[in-house]
Amino acid sequence: MRLKALFLFIFLSNLYCAQNNKIDSLKTFSYKELKDKFYNYYENIKTDQSKVIAQYYLQKAKKEQNALQIADGYVLIHFNENFSNALKYLDSTATVTKNLKGTKYPSQTYLMKGNLYYKHDNLKKALDNYILGLQYAKAQKDPQQIAYANMDIAYLNSYIGKNADAAKTFRYYLYNGNDITDESQHNQMRISLIYCYIELNKLDSANILIKEGLKAPLAFTNKYVHHQYIYYVGAYNLKLKKYDIAAKNFIAAYKYFSGIQDQNMNYSLLNIGKSYEGLKDKTKAVENYTKLDSIISKSGYTFPELRDVYTFLIDYYKENNDKEKQLYYIERFLKVDHKLDEQFKYLSTEIPRKYDTPNLLQEKENIIGELKMRKKILYLSISILFLILIFITYLYYKTKKTERQHRKIAQDLINLVEKRNNEENNIEDKANDLEIINMLIPEPAEQDDKTSKTISEEVTDFILQELKIFESKELFLKKGITLANLAKSIKTNTAYLSEIINTHKGKNFASYLNDLRIDFALNRLVKDKKFRSYKLSVIAEELGYNNEQAFSLAFKKKTGTTLSMYIKEIDSLNDLKKIN
Repeated sequence: MRLKALFLFIFLSNLYCAQNNKIDSLKTFSYKELKDKFYNYYENIKTDQSKVIAQYYLQKAKKEQNALQIADGYVLIHFNENFSNALKYLDSTATVTKNLKGTKYPSQTYLMKGNLYYKHDNLKKALDNYILGLQYAKAQKDPQQIAYANMDIAYLNSYIGKNADAAKTFRYYLYNGNDITDESQHNQMRISLIYCYIELNKLDSANILIKEGLKAPLAFTNKYVHHQYIYYVGAYNLKLKKYDIAAKNFIAAYKYFSGIQDQNMNYSLLNIGKSYEGLKDKTKAVENYTKLDSIISKSGYTFPELRDVYTFLIDYYKENNDKEKQLYYIERFLKVDHKLDEQFKYLSTEIPRKYDTPNLLQEKENIIGELKMRKKILYLSISILFLILIFITYLYYKTKKTERQHRKIAQDLINLVEKRNNEENNIEDKANDLEIINMLIPEPAEQDDKTSKTISEEVTDFILQELKIFESKELFLKKGITLANLAKSIKTNTAYLSEIINTHKGKNFASYLNDLRIDFALNRLVKDKKFRSYKLSVIAEELGYNNEQAFSLAFKKKTGTTLSMYIKEIDSLNDLKKIN
């Protein structure tokens, strides 16, 4: 007896040490990493390992007094508990998080409770909790929890045969839920959509998703997921009436799911029976249907397809004149049918009332809001376009006004040039003619008395004479003329030259030079058709400018019009003369 006690003590001590070693190894992981490990173990039916992680997670959260993580710990633990304990743990999440704001709770609490009720075939309470979860998620504007609620309610829609509605939800989150669903949830959306497509006879679409799922990494690493797809390969072939292939797939799925006591074993048995029905093997069909009934009678779990099972068994035993079994299956049918009918009626009434109608009202509000926004955008766009139109109109009329002004100035300049060219004056008068530009813009008369007393009259006369030569020989057309090199060429200094130009010409050297060039341009452009045909760059070079931009600016500044308008008006006047 002592030996036995010693052995038991050693065994328990080793177990305790092993447990401590496992916990110690978890200390390096973050909450997220612990969650990932938990779900990996849980989904691969490694219950013991997942329990250890869940317990450590809760212990760590309590030690750190982290309310949000404590709630998450309760959620993890509830997965491996029986119904009553699981419900208590979920209720604990509500207690822990009641004062937390801006979190996934209490929405997640209600959604998890809904899933728990769904798992235990209480679809009424499942729906009620899903609706509560959805309401809280919407109030908190939590897109992830809203998505989970919509998916959960889609499962109920599928249960009552509203597969088209369910498929819309599954399809939306399959292709638009990358920021909301993880790999496992994404896979579940695909599987759920496959089911809907098969029920809706969209077999090509279902087959594409089945192949896609079998190639997904999760199907290689997770046996549960792999056998889900094996099951749907069977369902696809059953619809195609390839009963032999379907039966093999369903049998493979049943062997796996029955080994882990998963509800999918019930659906596998159901479809093995249907496959044998298709193969006209009633004996094997009955064998699988009776096995299914045995499981259902113990678990109390029901689903709509059971009606077909009991109908088949009733007819089978009626044909074989087995009154006792016929009566038994009639009673089983009535019991199951009553429960199904009760749940179906509740879901059929409450889903539209509590889910579809609020969604439609919300959709209506969204549409109204969108239409209002569109109107605002339309009015704003019209206003902006109107302002742009006004601005364009303003620019148009301003441009036209400027163009008219430029044309008028150009015409006046042309008239002045022609007038001067037509005048028959003597040589002295011609030498003393005012510049064309100065006829438009009067310049101050020469005031000899303003000449600096330091410049003698002889020097002044000499410089003025040299300037006349400079003008008459059109030396101002040379490039690179500066005050310095002009002073040097007429053998004076820059100070004297600058002062005499300022005093006698009424302008600085730069203006004096520009005016001579522009005056020359105005005159030559009127007389010389070939000169008018030159490119702007060539005209600028002919007039001594380094580039066309400098010439254009100088021309516009002095005349008040543009070179192009001046040339255009010369050509227009010449055309009129030809006509007349």
